[in-house]
Amino acid sequence: MDGDQLLTTALFLAVVALTIAITIRASRSNKGTASYYAAGRNFSGFQNGLAIGGDYMSAASFLGISGAIALYGYDGFLYSIGFLVAWLVALLLVAEVLRNSGRYTMADQLAYRMRQRPVRTAAATSTVVVSIFYLLAQMVGAGLLVTLLLDVESEAVKNVTIFFVGALMIFYVTVGGMRGTTWVQIVKAVLLMVGSALIVVLVLANFGFNLSELLGTASSNSGKGDAFLQPGLRYGVDTTSKIDFLSLGIALVLGTAGLPHILIRFYTTPTSRDARKSVLWAIGLIGAFYLMTLVLGFGAAAMLDSDAYARVAASGGNLASPLLAEEVGGGAGSTGGAVLLALIAAVAFATILAVVAGLTLTSSSSVAHDLYNSVFRKGEATEQEELKVARFAAAGIGLVAILLAIPAQKLNIAFLVALAFAVAASANLPAIIYNMFWKRFNTRGAVWSIYGGLISSVGLVIFSPVMSGKGVDPNGKNLSLLPTSIDISYFPLENPGIVSIPLGFLLGWLGTITSREPDAEERYTELEVRALSGAGAEVAITH
Repeated sequence: MDGDQLLTTALFLAVVALTIAITIRASRSNKGTASYYAAGRNFSGFQNGLAIGGDYMSAASFLGISGAIALYGYDGFLYSIGFLVAWLVALLLVAEVLRNSGRYTMADQLAYRMRQRPVRTAAATSTVVVSIFYLLAQMVGAGLLVTLLLDVESEAVKNVTIFFVGALMIFYVTVGGMRGTTWVQIVKAVLLMVGSALIVVLVLANFGFNLSELLGTASSNSGKGDAFLQPGLRYGVDTTSKIDFLSLGIALVLGTAGLPHILIRFYTTPTSRDARKSVLWAIGLIGAFYLMTLVLGFGAAAMLDSDAYARVAASGGNLASPLLAEEVGGGAGSTGGAVLLALIAAVAFATILAVVAGLTLTSSSSVAHDLYNSVFRKGEATEQEELKVARFAAAGIGLVAILLAIPAQKLNIAFLVALAFAVAASANLPAIIYNMFWKRFNTRGAVWSIYGGLISSVGLVIFSPVMSGKGVDPNGKNLSLLPTSIDISYFPLENPGIVSIPLGFLLGWLGTITSREPDAEERYTELEVRALSGAGAEVAITH
């Protein structure tokens, strides 16, 4: 290992050590389920706003979106628009009312006026599936980063890295709980904004802070000419790709409002007012960041030479930001390049660690709180028993994510996250919206919408070109997950949202109108008051 690699590795490990120290320190304050699941509801609006940003701005945002822009120009930037607009939809529709009417998990709100066992089982199942999809994206990004740092392309190194990240996320959740996870996300948000802003300033400085010149150079260097700055390069080739883009857009815009690991962040604030403040801080942070991805993506297209650009393309776009950082620092082999590469890689790795911790905490909490306590023990489990199950669940979910991430390494991580958004929007969002705004909505409607959206979205992905049938690239690399000899791509779109999301709403409506549940209707007014006022948000739901 030469001096530059040693420097980058040392800075990289320093970030890991910092997050471990934060987790251990935070664990000293964990006392019971309220601390473990909701950090005792003691985080201010500003702190929670930073944590929300840290949780939302994942490796898909930092690596995947900038890479998509570097490869596809205008069409790649549509990812940024989708993620940003999606956040606004989540805030307007569900964020505050869900916080006021729930306690620890998404299922708390759904089960408040319905039969506990079927609704909580469905919600927990959906939470785990969505979380695992999202976890795959983060862990794939971790493998790419470490192989870049060590300057090796070994599959074994990537696999070891994925295992290492899985072990770390299990540690964060089992030791730190929500308090430790939140502080890791706050630190990560600060590092991400500072690191991204530094690279953006250096890129713009190379073009005299003239954005038009940057875009023109990117268009020229991409080899695609004016088409690079116009719609259609990725999603306008034929009718199928246009429909696929519409499906992607629907999934991105509606998906955030159904992502459990984002929604439970609002349980950590003491009051509704603090929840609203955290929303304002998060909007500013997230909006600024997605504007910076524009410069990062087009900067990579403009400044990287043909060899580096080929490496970006081979990685599915995921290496655009790290290689751009190395370039603006002085290029490969320079001390400045090594320092900036280390900085951005460390920031990206901190991003991954923070998000995987939030995802694992969300899914393990749902397993322990919704399945173990509410379904199997019928609300009679002690706090110690519930916490023990949550920690075991974190280990199990981490292991599953590790095993699934290894074969998924060839996919763009922004694309993987888009699939998670589609599943969340199909399975979770219909039930949440109906429960909050439709008095007639009942248990059968909730169960049908969750399972129907979940099964249809995952099923369509299995029978889509993502899994098989895409063939090979010019270098002979298989573009699908299954071997080229297998082709089960009966569904032509890569994102299932355009079919599975309306189906989730339809099944929720159909299940409701084919059954009556007077108790659910009677409790609607009580839930409405609770959602608007926050009264009783910390009270256990045991009926």
